[in-house]
Amino acid sequence: MKKLIVILYNIRSTYNVGAILRTCDCLGVSQAIFAGYTPFLDKGLPHEQEKLKKQIHKTALGAEDTVQWSRSVDIKATLAELRAQGYRIAALEQGEGSYNLATNQPFVEDIALILGEEVHGIPDDILHACDLLLEIPMCGRKESFNVSVATGIALWELRKADLSDTRKYLRTQK
Repeated sequence: MKKLIVILYNIRSTYNVGAILRTCDCLGVSQAIFAGYTPFLDKGLPHEQEKLKKQIHKTALGAEDTVQWSRSVDIKATLAELRAQGYRIAALEQGEGSYNLATNQPFVEDIALILGEEVHGIPDDILHACDLLLEIPMCGRKESFNVSVATGIALWELRKADLSDTRKYLRTQK
């Protein structure tokens, strides 16, 4: 099974952070890396950390304790380190030359997926440091999904070739 890492870059909402962590847990993401001003449990004074933990927990439902996480203080150095470890760096972003996730071609390499700020996305200088852009095609009038929803769709597309009905940890009907 390939390894997946998710990098949350400048995600503002604690609810989005929690939802992304829950999705990471459900789809077997190896690690979540928090970069930029993305809020998490290690930010601020103890009373501020407690407030963040409560907000994140509302949507993470415990995944904040089950997903391995770290913080990056230098996103470009983190990307270079991940690339040196064999990860392909992918940004979930619309743009010229982006790969349409609906093409159904399985990914076999380890991937570090960067998610960007809710309104403005991922800055150009970071996009240029990526190996590829992944895009979810839009069918309606809106140009994008909420970042946590888009993360779920993208991670499912990246992971689905690894899944089968022979998994021992599948929930069973009662």
